[in-house]
Amino acid sequence: MAAASQVLELENFLPYRLSVLAQLVSESLHDLYAAPFDLTVTQWRVMAALGRFAPLTASDVGQRIVMDKVAVSRAVAALMKRGLVERATDRADRRRSSLRLSPRGGAMHAKIVPLALEYEAKLYNSLTPDECQTFNSLSDRLFARAEALRL
Repeated sequence: MAAASQVLELENFLPYRLSVLAQLVSESLHDLYAAPFDLTVTQWRVMAALGRFAPLTASDVGQRIVMDKVAVSRAVAALMKRGLVERATDRADRRRSSLRLSPRGGAMHAKIVPLALEYEAKLYNSLTPDECQTFNSLSDRLFARAEALRL
């Protein structure tokens, strides 16, 4: 049991700060594509993963974007219904299917990517080039450590 004198200063607690920062960034970025493209955060993340790594199974998408299967499944279904994502059955293993952006989805992805990169540049503008490099290095280390702690 923790000592009674220990205090969790939430505003300085690293997991809390990372979570709040991620939520703020995600919501702010979402504002750029939600109305013009009618996408949820999860739908955009699925499209971004497929735009970068397709073909992927739905399970692979979930692992790439670190989201649960149900959320990914709903997003994929909605994107398929809109004709933005296509599913193909694996010829070697008919039980597996892979996902990719449709031509229409690829065109939408191509319109959103510059908005996302511009937003990222605006965030990075608050840091010097050396700070950006340090931030990326520290982030990589924290990602690796968080993954190791999950096991």
